[in-house]
Amino acid sequence: MDKKVIIKTSIVAVLLLVTITVGIVSFYTAAPAEEVAVLKMGSSGSQVRTLQTKLNRWGYNCGTVDGIFGTKTYNAVKQFQRNNGLTVDGIVGAKTAAALGMTLTSGSSSNSSYNSSDVYLLAKCIYAESRGEPYLGQVAVGAVVLNRVKSSSFPNSISGVVYQPYAFTAVADGQINLEPNETAYSAARDAMNGWDPTNGCIYYYNPATATSSWIWSRTVKLRIGKHSFAV
Repeated sequence: MDKKVIIKTSIVAVLLLVTITVGIVSFYTAAPAEEVAVLKMGSSGSQVRTLQTKLNRWGYNCGTVDGIFGTKTYNAVKQFQRNNGLTVDGIVGAKTAAALGMTLTSGSSSNSSYNSSDVYLLAKCIYAESRGEPYLGQVAVGAVVLNRVKSSSFPNSISGVVYQPYAFTAVADGQINLEPNETAYSAARDAMNGWDPTNGCIYYYNPATATSSWIWSRTVKLRIGKHSFAV
């Protein structure tokens, strides 16, 4: 075989080998865009604190909210899983997290696009509109506000939605100016973290006090406390 042909063939072979090697290394070392996290015995941090807060609030006693996944948290998670038809392993994976209304990722939390002013305003709206409702209903009110932000039919910011003319009774009568309590703050954070008890509803009203004939034409999906949630 001609010497030049041998040299060219060798160079092509080397380049091909390098390309394949680089591809294999990239495949095994490249991190996924969003890696799903798992909470289990030994885990710690803000997501564990959120987990503990939810469990304690719902009667699954896991002790002090300290951000450390210990035996009490483990046992509380297992009881929650048992009561909700989940695999009872004491590990908070994707399905258990979804049942808890949590979004677990190794990256930034789902409320990273919101600032402290957004949290404060949403808490004020929740407090003004639903402070007498069960906690689930308060989260649901917050979720409706956020669902409107996502909808093309409404303003694309929390302040725009809350202060849209005639949107909320609490704005019209001044109750929006009341200071929210810690429960309203917690409900706002839960809603911002992706918990939506309404499954996408963009309206809610109290059938006992609603005066708008139009709101009655909306399709009601569920009722929490005194509020009907609709699309």
